[in-house]
Amino acid sequence: MSEISIMIKGLEKSYGSFQALFGVDLTVRKGEILGFLGPNGAGKTTTIRCLLDQIRPQAGEIQVLGLDPQQHPVQVQRKTGYLPGELRLEGSLEVSRLLRYLKELRGNRIDEDYLRELIERLELDTSRTIKNLSSGNKQKVGVVQALMHQPELLILDEPTSGLDPLMQQEVYQLLREAQSRGATVFFSSHILSEVETLADRVAIIRKGVIVERSSPAKLMDMSMRQVNIRFLEIVDPSPLHGIPGVSLESLAPGDQVSLQVEGSLDQLIKALAQFPVKDLSTSSHSLEEIFLKYYREGNQEGSHVR
Repeated sequence: MSEISIMIKGLEKSYGSFQALFGVDLTVRKGEILGFLGPNGAGKTTTIRCLLDQIRPQAGEIQVLGLDPQQHPVQVQRKTGYLPGELRLEGSLEVSRLLRYLKELRGNRIDEDYLRELIERLELDTSRTIKNLSSGNKQKVGVVQALMHQPELLILDEPTSGLDPLMQQEVYQLLREAQSRGATVFFSSHILSEVETLADRVAIIRKGVIVERSSPAKLMDMSMRQVNIRFLEIVDPSPLHGIPGVSLESLAPGDQVSLQVEGSLDQLIKALAQFPVKDLSTSSHSLEEIFLKYYREGNQEGSHVR
């Protein structure tokens, strides 16, 4: 049995004169959770649609669960749970009727106990009509339909979009449980904490090319943190200026200081031991800032990608 769930090699896709993918290469191992990251327009959704044979590339090779999705689209989709970023559901149906219809499409090969568990854990009212649901409850329906047949592969585009924090945590737990049963999870997200919580590995796509494959820990090291420090007395903060990765907003003496930290806080914390610190707070920046870093680096390199 292959240890690879998704293999993409040299994938190229154009829409008329606009080229969206410039040779994407990516491998996803069986049983891992991979975060597929990138700003809007980078090529995430195009790649996902090629995986499911919803659109066809001009060049490249794809294998999903050992199958070519162009040659075996039904088999691939039978083994895959898919949650699109723009979920469209038949508004006139009750949730229960929609789920029953989807179950029938899958040949009634659904564990009813597991389906009830999903509905209960996500607190989904199946008597409601789709058009009367909030965006968050529609997202719950999308999560349920992706998971209900316990697929070998989950492909999820922004899986927790519109969900409150408690429901986000429940979805994270459901995905970990799916992984423990042997499923592979391939998801996109714009939430840095979500990537850190879920992903075993991350891949960043920039302008149609994979520019980074790394661990969430390395991704976090790329992020900037805003650090605000209050001291018990007036101090000279200039000794903090020479710490690698640290930039101060001001070197003037005072009882508080704001600074930016790229990467680990370890050296800063050690340096603060010489100061009478009253309070310290930090806030992480976003994935968008990490993406912008790659855009800046790509532009400096004179990248050909449009």
